[in-house]
Amino acid sequence: MTLLIDLLEVPRFSDLTFFTDGKHKEIDIKNIEISETPDIALYMPENSVLLTTAMYYQYNQSELRQLIDTLITINCAGLGIKLGRFLDDVDQEIIDYANQRHFPIFSIPKTKPLGGLLHKLTNYIRHIQTEELTYALDIQKQFSNLLINDATIVKIILEFSKIVEVPIIMVNPFKHVIAQSQDFFTNHLPTQFITSQLIDLNSFSDRNQSTVKIIEDRNKNKLQAAVYPIKSNLFYPYFLIILKPEQIPYPVSEFAIEQALLVLSYVLLKNEKIEESKKQIKSDYFTNFIGKQSNHPNNTDELYLFGKNFGIQYAPEYRIIFASIKGDSKNRKQYDEQMELAYQWLNLKIEDLFSHSIIFIEKNTNRPVIILQGNYSNEFIKEKLMILINELKQTLPIDLRFYCGQECQKIDDLSSSFIEAKIAYDNFMSSSTDEFVTFYQQKGLLNLLETMGNDEISYFCQNILKELAYPTDTNLIELRKTLKIFLDNQCEVTKTANDLFVHRNTVKYRIDNIQDILKTTINTPENSLNLRLALYLSEKNRK
Repeated sequence: MTLLIDLLEVPRFSDLTFFTDGKHKEIDIKNIEISETPDIALYMPENSVLLTTAMYYQYNQSELRQLIDTLITINCAGLGIKLGRFLDDVDQEIIDYANQRHFPIFSIPKTKPLGGLLHKLTNYIRHIQTEELTYALDIQKQFSNLLINDATIVKIILEFSKIVEVPIIMVNPFKHVIAQSQDFFTNHLPTQFITSQLIDLNSFSDRNQSTVKIIEDRNKNKLQAAVYPIKSNLFYPYFLIILKPEQIPYPVSEFAIEQALLVLSYVLLKNEKIEESKKQIKSDYFTNFIGKQSNHPNNTDELYLFGKNFGIQYAPEYRIIFASIKGDSKNRKQYDEQMELAYQWLNLKIEDLFSHSIIFIEKNTNRPVIILQGNYSNEFIKEKLMILINELKQTLPIDLRFYCGQECQKIDDLSSSFIEAKIAYDNFMSSSTDEFVTFYQQKGLLNLLETMGNDEISYFCQNILKELAYPTDTNLIELRKTLKIFLDNQCEVTKTANDLFVHRNTVKYRIDNIQDILKTTINTPENSLNLRLALYLSEKNRK
């Protein structure tokens, strides 16, 4: 970037001096032009410096105001007036007006031919631009090599810091540091000390524009920090923090930073696709595991062994917890991004609060599903989940909600806890309450009858009738029929045998088998009522 104030400080141009006070707008000079016409602004490109003898204004300098105004409209970098040819000096009122408009005017000695000055200035600017381009291409080559060699984000940040020779930090959407330059290790400067100040200064609020903030180091010295969003069309992007950007050595330009942001965007996208693939594998496993438990409860050993790869292990108790967010699902892109961040947050934090817990993604809904593997009370669970909710909300505008199934003693019963968590979620969505943590509440007879959800009916029936809920095997169908008639006959064996046209001993044998399947006796009042209701509802649900 070539500024007029820097150009006039070059020794070979030291005889060019400002008329104005130097408080000018910083404009990168791209061209040098010569003209004597008052309408030059119509033909001159932007970011140019105009050289003139001001012949047209020899007898009326006040018209220079109009020239200044038109030059400002095309983002002119400055006006050079050669003295001694037509003007001996520039009137003070013109200088004052230029100062008022923050427009630079400088004098050109009468000994300097404008053509020669044009040539020298142009060559100097072209040389700078060539150097910047060459340096930018070198930087691009370095970054290309990093991509070809599949460099990690940590490696890219370390190399970029060597290029620009200033400290660099990269943070994720939660403002957690994920990479930092070597400076923070050698100088023992804590990155958290930097990011905390930037958070307090609201430095990460703009996802489209970079910003520069003034912070302090540990010795209370002022320190500049430039914050760049890493562009990836996200509502909640990653950020690159460059400390002491004013010390970046020449000729490093914005191009170098833009290249770094571009490369980091690519690596983030690549990592995201890899993580999506891993999540999909976990999600497929979880779906199969829960499905097998529901449909084939005695055939889950192989899935359990495979689940050890994801952290499944034996524990005294298990529990399923659904996670969701309170948000506007109409803006689907933002909602999906918030759900993904909720998953990442839980993946980062859940293990610290619940040992050996695992996070999966439910297929189709993309809701995070937590498996707790340990004995935790409802009070403990709620307390820890509230910590997760509050900490995330302090970091990002995301409201977490949790829906908990009941605990189960065997991993083969996880599908029951899964259904309970889903019922807790469905009940929450249909209610007007706004609980942060909802636990499944077992319902009574009247409430159950009023419930229209097929999933809840199916769960109740399977919980009570086990394999007799929706049998397809001929023997199980016959046992279900026997159970229904036995209950209809008030548990009297003889009447049941007569209705079925079988021997009494056959009925007794079948009842024993039924009680083995149900793992309970049939003829107690409570069990009898539950069995009658489950038989009725399962038959109705089947239709």
